[in-house]
Amino acid sequence: MPEGDTVHRAAAELDAALTGRVLTRAELRVPRYAATDLTGATVERTRAHGKHLFLDLLTHGRALTLHSHLKMEGAWHVYRPGGRWRRPPHTARVVLATATAQAIGFDLGLVRLDAPERIAASVADLGPDPLRPDWDADEAIRRLAADPDRTIGEALLDQRRIAGLGNVYRCELCFLRGLHPSAPVGEVELAPLVALAYRTINDNVVRRVRVFTGVDRPGQDLWVHGRENRPCRRCGTPIRRGRLGGGEGLERVLWWCPRCQPPGRATMGAGGTR
Repeated sequence: MPEGDTVHRAAAELDAALTGRVLTRAELRVPRYAATDLTGATVERTRAHGKHLFLDLLTHGRALTLHSHLKMEGAWHVYRPGGRWRRPPHTARVVLATATAQAIGFDLGLVRLDAPERIAASVADLGPDPLRPDWDADEAIRRLAADPDRTIGEALLDQRRIAGLGNVYRCELCFLRGLHPSAPVGEVELAPLVALAYRTINDNVVRRVRVFTGVDRPGQDLWVHGRENRPCRRCGTPIRRGRLGGGEGLERVLWWCPRCQPPGRATMGAGGTR
């Protein structure tokens, strides 16, 4: 599931492959931009904020930004020229090529092309990103605390509070802090939670597979996410699965241990450190 660490890794890979290069092929395979030709544009940089990825371009003296979001299924791949794609061609939404590389955006949930200032305005409400140099933990805490009656499980998914955290992080961070996801924000010790989010996502951004347990072997990397009815790795209680905040999307589905994270638990339980 793409979250901030996935997007930042993709941005770093694209930046290394494309920055300073001239596009020899540029296809935006979405109806709105079907006739747009970016061939000849120079890629100035690729960057990320939360789950959003931005390619800054210069074409005919005009600055443009290509903005994409991976949503649930998207991915950016980089290949050598002529390399075989690892996803079906019909799922490609953006195709960019230089003399030395291909960059393909598959199943992208959002593709926008506009002036940099207009793109920036459209994401101006994003919260601090723990993977960016301008990360501000105090601002993240302030934004989370602004709605004390909201559940911590909902607040952690709100990209206006902290940008880049998704459902995997929401579930795993709550477990590690011994928090039931329905605990009100106003009853949660926010500073240690935010510090843990920062450490965890910065540890994981350098890995291809996220690890929360400290064990990177397949099937042993997560505490609760996706482990419905399996025994808790700490106490052996079957992991529960449920929904929070209504809605039918997967983002509302969560997992927790009813013993390590009992309802009403808004402080760290024993052994709840990482």
